[in-house]
Amino acid sequence: MAKINESYKKLEAGYLFPEIGRRVRGFTEANPGADVIRLGIGDVTLPLAPAVVEALHAAVDEMATESGFHGYGPENGYGFLTDAIRQVDYKARGVDIDGEEIFVSDGSKQDSGNIQEIFGQGCSIAVTDPVYPVYVDTNVMAGRTGNADADGRYEGILYLPATEENGFTPAPPGERADIAYLCSPNNPTGAVASRENLGAWVAWARENDAVILFDAAYDAFIQDPDLPRSIYEIEGARECAIEMRSFSKRAGFTGVRCAYTVVPRELTGTTASGERVGLNELWGRRHATKFNSVPYVIQRAAAAALSDEGLAQTGEQVSYYMENARRIREGLAAAGFTVFAGEHAPYIWMRTPGGLSSWDFFDQLLDKARVVGTPGSGFGPSGEGYFRISAFNSHANVDEAIERIGKVFAG
Repeated sequence: MAKINESYKKLEAGYLFPEIGRRVRGFTEANPGADVIRLGIGDVTLPLAPAVVEALHAAVDEMATESGFHGYGPENGYGFLTDAIRQVDYKARGVDIDGEEIFVSDGSKQDSGNIQEIFGQGCSIAVTDPVYPVYVDTNVMAGRTGNADADGRYEGILYLPATEENGFTPAPPGERADIAYLCSPNNPTGAVASRENLGAWVAWARENDAVILFDAAYDAFIQDPDLPRSIYEIEGARECAIEMRSFSKRAGFTGVRCAYTVVPRELTGTTASGERVGLNELWGRRHATKFNSVPYVIQRAAAAALSDEGLAQTGEQVSYYMENARRIREGLAAAGFTVFAGEHAPYIWMRTPGGLSSWDFFDQLLDKARVVGTPGSGFGPSGEGYFRISAFNSHANVDEAIERIGKVFAG
C-alpha cells in the first residue's frame, strides 16, 4: 500500500493564489462580460525588453546550427551569465561573489521551497509574519512542524509579527532558531530592511549559529541607493546567509523562468556528530541531482537583461510599475484608506476598511468594484485585516481600479 506523506494533511487550505483564481473564475462565470481588473497575483504585464527579445532570437538561431547547438548546460549556469551576475548584482555594490557560489535556476519560488532539503529534519524555523507562503508551506510538507492552531500558526515555527508598530520589519528574536527566512523588499508588505536591521539579523545569526535564507527577488524596485539590495553588503553575512534572486519581476521573466541562489563557501552546517559541512557543497549536490540547468536560450536572455542596454530597458519597466505603485498609494490614501509601502516595492499594503476580514474585503472588492487583490491573511496570521494591491498592470487599469474602489468604499 502506498502511504501518503501525512504532513500534507496539516496544510490549512489550498495554496493562496490558486484559491484566488478559483474565486475569480466563479465570479466571471456568474457574471459573463464583467470587466475585472486584476491587481492580485504579482505577475508582470509589460512585454519582454527589446534587448532580451533580440538575445532570445539570436540564441534560437545559434541553436539551429551544428556548431552553435547546446544540450545540457553546466548545472550552476553558463559562465557568461554567472559572470554578468557577479559584476552587475554584486561587484557594483562592493560585494565579491565567486562564480561557483552562484546556482542558476528556473525560479526563486522553487529555490525557496527546495533549499530546506539540505537542512536536517529537526531544524527550528523562524519566519516574519506575514510573509511569502512558500516558506511556511514547504516546511510543513517536509514534516518540520506540528498542526496549525486556531489562528493558523503551525507548532514548531517561530512567528515574528511584522506590524505597523515595527514598520513591518521585525527585529531578530530574543531566542534562537536554526533557520530564519527574510524577504526584502518584503512580499507582501513592501517593507525594506535597513542596514541596521540586517546588521542585527546577521549578528543574531552568527551568535546563534543560524542560517538566514534571504529572498531578494524584488531588489530592483528599491529606489534609495543607500538601502541594501543584498544581505552580503552586511559584514559577516557570507558566514550565515544564503541569498535568492530572480529575473521574474526585474526583467519580466515570470513566463520565461530564470533565477539564481548564492551559497557562499564560508557557510556551513553541522552534522549530528558535530562535523562542519559546507552548504555550498550540499546545495551543489542537490542541484546537480535534481536539476538539469536552465535552457541555453533563456540564460542568454538573462545575460542580455544585465547588459547596459538591457538594464536601461528593464529599468524603464520597473519605473513604469513604480509609477503605478505611486498612483495606487496616493489614490487610495486620498480616498481615505490607510496604506503602506509602494515606495520601494511593486506592492501596496493597506488596512481593510470597516474592520472587514481580509477575505470578506476580497469578496466585496471583486463583487462591487470588479477589482482583484490579495487577502493579507493568506500570507500569515498577522496579515489578517490587511490587503495587498499589486502594481503590475497598465496605467489605465490602475487609474480605473482606484476610481472604482474609491466610489465603492470611500467614506
